[in-house]
Parts: sequence; structure tokens; C-alpha cells
Amino acid sequence: MAVVQVILPIFLLILLGTAMRRWFGLSQEFWPQLDRLIYYIFFPALLFSSLSHFQIDFGAATPMLMVAMLYMGAGIALGYIAKFLFSAPDKVFSATFQSAFRFNSYVGLAIAGGLHGNDGLAAIGLLMGFMVPVANVASVLMLARHSESHWLKEILLNPLILATAGGIAFSLAGLHLPQMFDKTLGLLSQASLPMGLIAVGAGLRIQGLHNHQGTLWYGVAVKLLALPAIAWGLGVWFGLTSVYLHIAVLMAALPVSTVAYVLAKRMGAEGDTIAAQIMLSTLVSVVTLPLWLLLMGL
Repeated sequence: MAVVQVILPIFLLILLGTAMRRWFGLSQEFWPQLDRLIYYIFFPALLFSSLSHFQIDFGAATPMLMVAMLYMGAGIALGYIAKFLFSAPDKVFSATFQSAFRFNSYVGLAIAGGLHGNDGLAAIGLLMGFMVPVANVASVLMLARHSESHWLKEILLNPLILATAGGIAFSLAGLHLPQMFDKTLGLLSQASLPMGLIAVGAGLRIQGLHNHQGTLWYGVAVKLLALPAIAWGLGVWFGLTSVYLHIAVLMAALPVSTVAYVLAKRMGAEGDTIAAQIMLSTLVSVVTLPLWLLLMGL
């Protein structure tokens, strides 16, 4: 019941975002600007604030990071196998390849905070700092033939990575922000999760549901079923327990990130099928996420 109480409000906010985009009469230009505000201001504030106050024990966290990198590698491999299993055109494959391993950070942070408070936020923030660059590089390399952008620069200057690095540096150095700035970051952090979840709902798209069915459902199944199973097996093998095991499996079980659609469109790939995978994985995760968490005894 505790898991349901944590997850249900999160998906209600996602539904609110969907309703707001459809019925609230807001201009279409509003939503990309909201995404930008969350991505560059609110979420970095949350990550920095959480990590800078967290006493990071790298000895305890290193096995979690190793597990995450291994299952991320497994997701990338499973995503690539789809090329040989299905006959999707190159532009569809290069876009949907991402569905096997990209994760929705907004949903993950909200659940981690609900389950484990600041410890959960710090643990998932640490994971994101390592996994976001890997996910970006793998996605960009597959889409690179269509790109004319300086993506290495975008990866290195990713605000989530910079905020994670800054928060870790502050924690390790024993530094503290002046109280006024610390409280300001705290207020920004409180706004980040509800705004991020509303943005997730507003970004869901239904086009592509009837195209390339094998590729479509394969990516969703890998992301919501195969990857968390691999993460759990690796976590047990590496001896993870409590918050580190829960967060590792949670990250693997998250729905596909809406960033995958944006990246595919910006780099010239076909966006309809990955848009459908994002929507389906978000809807189906209403069932699969609580199941994975309940299986772990939460």
C-alpha cells in the first residue's frame, strides 16, 4: 500500500499534464519553454541541493554504480539486437534504439524521494550523473548520421551532469552554501518534481501506435521487464541492499524518457514510433513499477 501511495500521486500529476495540454488552452509554445525551465533551472537545483547535503560513501555506492553501468550496457545491447529481429527502416531503428535504456528522470526522482527521502534523491542523483552521459553518447552515436550539431559539447555541458558534479564536489569538500542561497535552492527543488511530472504528461503523444509493432513492443518490454530483471539479478550478485538496491532497480524499471523523442526529431530520425513507446511505457509502468517495488519488499 505504501508503494501505491507513493506512485499514484506521481501518475495523477502526469495525467494532469496531459489534461492541461489538451484542455487548458495554453499555447503550444508554452510547453517547450516549460521543459527548458525545468531542465536548466529546477532539476539542477534539486540535484545540487540533494547531493551537496548528502554524505556520500563511495565505498558503499560503487557497487550500485557498477550494477547500473552493467545493466545500461545490457540495455544498449538489447536495443541493438532489434535491428536484426525486425525490419524497421534505419530512421525508425535509430530512434527506437533508445527505448531499451533511456529513463525518465522526472518520474525516477519523484519515486526515489517518496520512498527514501533525501537519501533516495541523492542516490538516484549520483546514478544519473554517471548514466546520463552514457545514455546520451549511445543515443547520439546511433543517430549521428543525421546530426549536424555539436553533441559532444551538449553532453559535456549537460546541466544535470554539471549539477551532479557540483553537488558531489560540495559534499566531499565539506562546503556549505550561505543559508539564503541554500533556502532558495530548497524552494526551487520543491517545485521541480511536480512541474517535471506535469511536463511528462504534456509531452505524451499517441502517433505511431499502429506502426512497426514488433519494434514498438520489443522496446517497451525490454525497458519495463527485461532491464529491471537484469538490474535486480546484478544487484543481488553485487550484494546491494536497502536504498542502493531499490534505486538501482527503480532506475532500470523507469519508462522511456521524453528526451528520446526530442533527440530523434532534432537529429533527423522518425519520431512517431519512439513517441508511441514513450507513451506506452509510461502508461504500462503504472502497473510494472509498483510490481517491481513490491517484489523487493517495499
